[in-house]
Amino acid sequence: MTTRRKFIQGAAVAPAAALASPALAQSTIKWRMQTYAGAALAEHVIVPAIEMFNKIAGDRMQIELFFADQLVPTGELFQAMQRGTIDAVQSDDDSMASPTEVTVFGGYFPFASRYSLDVPVLFNQYGLNEIWDEEYSKVGVKHISAGAWDPCHFATKDPIRSLEDLKGKRIFTFPTAGRFMSQFGVVPVNLPWEDIEVAVQTGELDGIAWSGITEDYTVGWADVTNYFLTNNISGAWAGSFFANMDRWNELPEDLQALFRVCCDQSHYYRQWWYWGGEADLRVNGPKMELTSIPDAEWATVEAAAQDFWEEIAAESDTKRRVVDIIKKYNADMVKAGRPYRYT
Repeated sequence: MTTRRKFIQGAAVAPAAALASPALAQSTIKWRMQTYAGAALAEHVIVPAIEMFNKIAGDRMQIELFFADQLVPTGELFQAMQRGTIDAVQSDDDSMASPTEVTVFGGYFPFASRYSLDVPVLFNQYGLNEIWDEEYSKVGVKHISAGAWDPCHFATKDPIRSLEDLKGKRIFTFPTAGRFMSQFGVVPVNLPWEDIEVAVQTGELDGIAWSGITEDYTVGWADVTNYFLTNNISGAWAGSFFANMDRWNELPEDLQALFRVCCDQSHYYRQWWYWGGEADLRVNGPKMELTSIPDAEWATVEAAAQDFWEEIAAESDTKRRVVDIIKKYNADMVKAGRPYRYT
């Protein structure tokens, strides 16, 4: 693993109410929030929601938003939030190195989901919300809301048309995805988000398995990679909004409700932005050539995921509870048939 640390000085999202009023009331509640997304991506996945919150909350509360690594490195987000250095965070559990039993399931837990709608259903209808709430309450953090982002595909400089082509490739990816794919010869590399494009250009990285094609185009990775592998490790990223428990409990109930509503708006935005973007850029995107690993060969990766699930489940009772829910959910989707699952 390679890790760099950078602290960036820079502007955050200017509170909308602050623009309208030069001086906020002295009683204004002020939060600092950091996302794990860089500036270009954050413009879609978090900025609209925070601007909406600030506009509605007005001089009662304002949230100052910081992008990836601006206040602390992404891997230290949890600790900073737990201490109260940062009041709130948007991230997956895996990237922010959460010390909970559910951390491994954040980001891209291999093949747990097929579509983006799988994630909110797992949390809201199959019981993951309750488990996340239990785990984060133990460590002084409020788990507010979970949602889905894009699927996890490989964007690479050289074409990937077989599992053999993955061997030795240095890939920027999520910790758990990297742990899983290392059995197929992938070499996981961890770098600050903003350094990825240059690392591919200089040959420090051979590719990226951190997103779908929408982000590849949005953040500039499509400019430095040549190929997009249509096989994915997971159908949807799973991430959440979190807050320091004390800061959350200090909020009046209506501001808590407003924050939840804005989180839901953010989840909804991502649902359609990614779903439409993935299809549009596969069909019309001019920068990346699509490649595929044959289904029969890729089936060995999917089978390995089942073994990986059991390996994780054996680590603790909580992890077993989560894996059992994921297994039941996927079995139900297969039984439901089309359009929930195509075989």
